Amino acid sequence: MISAFKPDRNRGVFLLIFTTIVWGTSFPLLKNLLVSLTPASILVVRFAFAAIAFLPFLRRVNPALIRDGILLGVVYFVECVLALKGIETISANRSAFLVSLNVIFVPMIAVGLGQKLPVRVLVAAGLAIAGIGILSWEGGGIGMGDWLTLACAIGCAVYILMLEKFSPRHSTLPLVAVQLTTMAVFCVVWAAPQLAVQMGAIAQNFNVLLYMSLIVTATPILTQAIAQRSISSHEAALLYTLEPVFAAIFSFWLLGEQLGVRGLIGAGLILFATVWSQRR
Repeated sequence: MISAFKPDRNRGVFLLIFTTIVWGTSFPLLKNLLVSLTPASILVVRFAFAAIAFLPFLRRVNPALIRDGILLGVVYFVECVLALKGIETISANRSAFLVSLNVIFVPMIAVGLGQKLPVRVLVAAGLAIAGIGILSWEGGGIGMGDWLTLACAIGCAVYILMLEKFSPRHSTLPLVAVQLTTMAVFCVVWAAPQLAVQMGAIAQNFNVLLYMSLIVTATPILTQAIAQRSISSHEAALLYTLEPVFAAIFSFWLLGEQLGVRGLIGAGLILFATVWSQRR
């Protein structure tokens, strides 16, 4: 059975499931945005509007919070850049599969840092990876897009482990505000040479970009920071394996990609691994 009712922990589980649903919507949307926008242009709008929404909370910061927020922001920025550069040359489903490999990298890094994990968690991670592979993998050779997205998965794992360490130390909203401001500054520097020629495409896709800013970027950073106060890094990584399930659902809905029997089997394995990982 799932563990006895613990308000903070159960809230964390639901917040991370909600996060994966939101992330699942992003893969088909990003694939469409990349037809007319560069990765830098997408990210500068995403992070700029997300940072503006949290600017009022920058008043409640201290040096330790600023340091930790900047570190988190840099890692999140790098993983987003890698994911966007990777998805330029691979499909949305394949990208979702590779990003979700952080479920393996989190326990690998954690064990390397001296943490001991229950066998149940390691087995659940293996089942989740098998399910993700059945759900998303298309076969074919490994290209630069795959390697970039794999590097993004490692970045995700590092971010999850850092967030587990940093989030209990600070108030959530100021920590999120510093992260988003850091990412916005990096994006402005990166995208500045392209913005003049991209303004027309940005205006045409403004509604989607606003959704990506406030719902796909700002909201998950907030829900992650809240959830990982009570959810361990390896459990969070397992819950994040639901992301390709939702990515496949939204890719079917928005792009017409078929799920099929293989997809249903893969999704079932992921769901089973996620539920089983929460047993006590």
